[in-house]
Amino acid sequence: MSEAYRSWGLDPQTPQKALRWGWRDAPATQMAGQQSVLPFGNGRSYGDSCLNTAGTLIDARGLDRFVALDTDTGVLTAEAGLTFQNILQHIVPRGWFLPVTPGTQFLTLGGAIANDVHGKNHHVAGTIGRHIKQFELLRSDGSRLVCSATQNAELFAATIGGLGLTGLILSAEIQLIRVDSAFMDVETIPFNGLEAFRSISADSASFDYTVAWLDCVSGGENFARGLFYRARHAAAIEADELLREKETGKGRVSIPFNFPAMALNGLSIKLFNELYYRSNSKKAARSAFSRDHYQPYFYPLDSIANWNRIYGSKGFYQCQFVVPAGSESLEAILRAIVDSGMGSFLAVLKEFGDLASPGLLSFPRPGLCLALDFSNRGLKSRTLIERIEQQVVEAGGAIYPAKDRLMSASAFRTFFPAHDQFSRWIDPAFSSDFWRRVSMETQL
Repeated sequence: MSEAYRSWGLDPQTPQKALRWGWRDAPATQMAGQQSVLPFGNGRSYGDSCLNTAGTLIDARGLDRFVALDTDTGVLTAEAGLTFQNILQHIVPRGWFLPVTPGTQFLTLGGAIANDVHGKNHHVAGTIGRHIKQFELLRSDGSRLVCSATQNAELFAATIGGLGLTGLILSAEIQLIRVDSAFMDVETIPFNGLEAFRSISADSASFDYTVAWLDCVSGGENFARGLFYRARHAAAIEADELLREKETGKGRVSIPFNFPAMALNGLSIKLFNELYYRSNSKKAARSAFSRDHYQPYFYPLDSIANWNRIYGSKGFYQCQFVVPAGSESLEAILRAIVDSGMGSFLAVLKEFGDLASPGLLSFPRPGLCLALDFSNRGLKSRTLIERIEQQVVEAGGAIYPAKDRLMSASAFRTFFPAHDQFSRWIDPAFSSDFWRRVSMETQL
């Protein structure tokens, strides 16, 4: 039966056929006879890497059980459909935290591995793949393989960042990090220009987490201004703050319908950016440091349910890329965005470190990483993103497949030189809209 399985970018909106099961079912027998299959977690990929229009999705959200937690060592074993939100609710009160987390807690553990997610601490922790001790992988022939750095090592490397194409991850074992509380000590620093960002970033190496909001609309003297946030896990907290912790997360706002297309335009984005920069700069001037619960620090947009609807019924494109820190390409791309009038109000800038991931198709590499959202305005949006892609190619950078909808096959091969090695480990029954596009496969 076809249902409305969509990516977070809401494009494409074609129906997807899906299979569902839990741990005790026999998924391999259900895979038999399908044209192609692809695991589907919680639909938080922005593009088409989580979609399989020509085949069938495997809805893995039924695999949502905890298996074990060693409270002495911090090793967690859990099924792959469990969300980061549920994991954090279980481990934080016990003094543990995820070693790496992206900007949403509503992704699944299996999805995190398949996209080898990164976070605000890449410079000290790398990607999630560095912290996965092992996982169990179900192949379409019915075999269940335990994969680690020493057991089925090549399949382990292909699956981390492998976009769900090597099989279905059933469960995984992950090394957590110890924390003293659920709170973060956060410092906010306004900056003006990319050189100022680089300087603050260089001075923030001792902080566990660093990230910046960037104004991608304003030109002139306000070009590339932003707010730099650096943070550490807070020490043990007092009883009154524990009460605050219990109250955190209540009162979640929801977007009940798609906004009109005209609501999000160059003028409204510019106004938002101006207000956001001014209000947060004033707060920083009064007190640069604040103590915040981990949820609003790591997941500010999770407090708004269905926030993707603000872009309207046509959805939006996200473009996330990394370019070498020493090049002038980031400034050139930013100027092209400002000149286009297509500026994003959700622009996140961070610096990746040099910690390599074990994944063959992992996205992070040393350099400056920028993530932007663009309303789907048809040819205008696609033309801008294609121009960005070409500039990233010329700079020797890469675009993140989990956030992509438009990457060309030639660019993919440039960004990920291990693609041929990876393709040897694709399960013959698995495919996706993204893979058919970038590998130039014929539609089934």
